[in-house]
Amino acid sequence: MPTLIEAIHVPAQTNPPRKRWTREECSSLEPAGLWDQQCLELIWGDLLDKMGKNRPHTNVLILIQAWLVGVFGVQFVNPETSIDVAPEDNPTNEPEPDLIVLSKPSREIRDANPRPGDLRLVVEIADSTLLFDLTTKAELYARAGIVEYWVFDINARRLIVHRGPREGRYTSATAYAEQESVSPLAAPEREFHVAEAFPELP
Repeated sequence: MPTLIEAIHVPAQTNPPRKRWTREECSSLEPAGLWDQQCLELIWGDLLDKMGKNRPHTNVLILIQAWLVGVFGVQFVNPETSIDVAPEDNPTNEPEPDLIVLSKPSREIRDANPRPGDLRLVVEIADSTLLFDLTTKAELYARAGIVEYWVFDINARRLIVHRGPREGRYTSATAYAEQESVSPLAAPEREFHVAEAFPELP
C-alpha cells in the first residue's frame, strides 16, 4: 500500500527565482537607507547576513586582532572591512573578511576598497560558516591571488592556513592544532601560537 506522499505525483523540485545582485545595484540602494541596521556581504550575487555573531566569535576576533596589531601596527590591521577581489569577480562580489592585514597604512587607502595587492593576510573566524569559508571564500580569495588566508575553526580550536594561490585555488592548506605555532608570510620572524586565539574553556 503506497503512502499518501507516494500516491501523489510530485513534480521535480525547482527552486524559486533568486535575485542576483551586483555591487553597482547595492551601491544604488545605500542612499535609500536600506543598508541601515544591516551588515550584508555580497558573495557571487547573493547578499549574506553577517549579523548575529556569537560571543565565542567575538572573543576570538579580539584576541587575533590584538596579536596582529602587535606585529604589524594598528594602521595595518582592519577588522570587518570590504575588499576587492579579482577584477572579473568584483561585479558580483564584495567580501568582508573578519580581519585583514594591509601592505600599506590604512590612511593611504582613501576612496576605494583595498585591492588584492594591498593585502598581506586575510582572516576569517568560523563557527557555523566553516565549510563556506573553506570552499567558497577560499576559492574567491585564491582567484584574487591573495597570498595568505587564515581560517580559525572555533569548534575544533585549530587554524587552517592557505597559501600559494594558483589558477583559482590554494596549492597549500595546512591545519595547525591548538598546541602548534605558525608564522605569517609577512612576518616570518614572529610565531603565532594557535592557543592564543582561543580563550581557556571554563
